[in-house]
Amino acid sequence: MTKKITIAIDAMGGENAPKKNIEGLNIFLKKNKSKKDFIVHLYGDKKIIDEEILKLNINNDLIKVVHTDGVVSDEETPLTAIKNSKNTSMWNSIKAQIDGDADISLSAGNTGVLFVISKMILKMMKDVSKPALAGLWPSKKGMSVVLDLGANIECNEKNLIDFSEMGSALYKSIFPSEKPNVALLNIGSEEIKGTEILKKTYSELKNLSGDENFIFNGYIEGNKIMNGESNVIVTDGFTGNIALKTAEGTAKFLTDSLKKSLSENIFSKLSLVFSYFSLKKFKSKLDPRKYNGAIFLGLNGPVVKSHGGTDAIGFYYSIDLCYRIIKGNLMHQIKNNLSHLDVKD
Repeated sequence: MTKKITIAIDAMGGENAPKKNIEGLNIFLKKNKSKKDFIVHLYGDKKIIDEEILKLNINNDLIKVVHTDGVVSDEETPLTAIKNSKNTSMWNSIKAQIDGDADISLSAGNTGVLFVISKMILKMMKDVSKPALAGLWPSKKGMSVVLDLGANIECNEKNLIDFSEMGSALYKSIFPSEKPNVALLNIGSEEIKGTEILKKTYSELKNLSGDENFIFNGYIEGNKIMNGESNVIVTDGFTGNIALKTAEGTAKFLTDSLKKSLSENIFSKLSLVFSYFSLKKFKSKLDPRKYNGAIFLGLNGPVVKSHGGTDAIGFYYSIDLCYRIIKGNLMHQIKNNLSHLDVKD
């Protein structure tokens, strides 16, 4: 009998929890009702969680509720959380991996606390010196993986090479029929541009490039990230976080400006009728809920961070991401990719 994929969810993390989290789970269960290869463990206040499950009339054959008394607050610092979080829903949803009760953990709770206790419980993978925070971005050709998005302010060439290996492994696990094409984010596409760290990384990635691993496409500038020619974009956490926030702000500006323009007068409202389906497709492409779920890479187990303020649809997408990551055997992909470093050395 094949082992089922087990997803451990911090049901109490994020705004409007556990209502939003359970509603998101309900969407996931409905969309995957024909599948029997997974089970979901919900960590949190059993009484409240059971009430939400009952309200939605969810078939709980694929759900197990594990009671925990505490909740990590959004205001809590990592230091205080370490002392006080051992009976929280977040802590136990991560610890489930160590206990053999889960393959992956998901939380919409406090990002800083989640990162610290994930690293404390799961530990770093052998030969990986720094973890990375990876996310999905839309592109002209589908989706791309971008990392690091803020876990590390400063990175050396080894860190960036590790990120390339782990990012391409993540891409392969989510999109198994596609080939990872890695690019280094830089201020220009020419080899002579950039810092010494980027130049050294460039040289190493050229040597690692190959069909069995990933194809290295060289440098990429910020305005080309969404072209889709490269689907794994690698940078340090300082630059990556700025790029992420800029992209989010730009997407919001575009959709808000378009909405305002189309509601200014009777003529613009009339044009909306004729362009409704095109505009709906445009809005769907930029819907941040579809890309909800940042992944901590470099630990001895995958952890997904959902945006705390997302709604049930956004949380559904983060659950779906967890399922696809384990279905695609992420940890095996990462270990296999990192083994290429030893071969090249």
